Amino acid sequence: MTGKSKEKKKDDTSNEPQDEVEIIEEEPQVDPLKEAQEKADKYLDMALRLQADFDNYRKRKERETEEYKKYATSGIVTELLTIVDDLDRALEHASEEDDDLVVGIRGVRTNLMKILENNGLQEIPADGKFDPNYHEALMAVEGEEDDQIAEVFQKGYTLNGKVIRFTKVKVTKKTA
Repeated sequence: MTGKSKEKKKDDTSNEPQDEVEIIEEEPQVDPLKEAQEKADKYLDMALRLQADFDNYRKRKERETEEYKKYATSGIVTELLTIVDDLDRALEHASEEDDDLVVGIRGVRTNLMKILENNGLQEIPADGKFDPNYHEALMAVEGEEDDQIAEVFQKGYTLNGKVIRFTKVKVTKKTA
């Protein structure tokens, strides 16, 4: 053989398949049923969370609506309180108790207060000790004890537990 034939033989062997075996690692087979069950569980969890979030939203909106309904009338109630004050002043200055006009004014005031009380209005008590959560001190006078209500200038009211008008009072201060 000549040199050329040896080279040719070398080239021929390079094109021939090699006897090396490639080891291919197989991926662990995933059970399609198990995979589908995991997805279903995941989607069920998401659906339950979404449903709980929606229930919480609905309940919050219902509470807000109820709260709004409670205090939506506070503006008109506050305006009606000026009429109650006017009726009280008229009754203070009435000269005769048996006068038909006085009886009529008293009846109108009573009916108006019943309607307002049925809608959540309550008068703030103005006797005893001064409470800054319910009373507004306009003046201070000397007295035997501190923080006692000496005089009421204007009645205060709450609407469904919320103060809509503070009671305006004169408060005592202990003398030294």
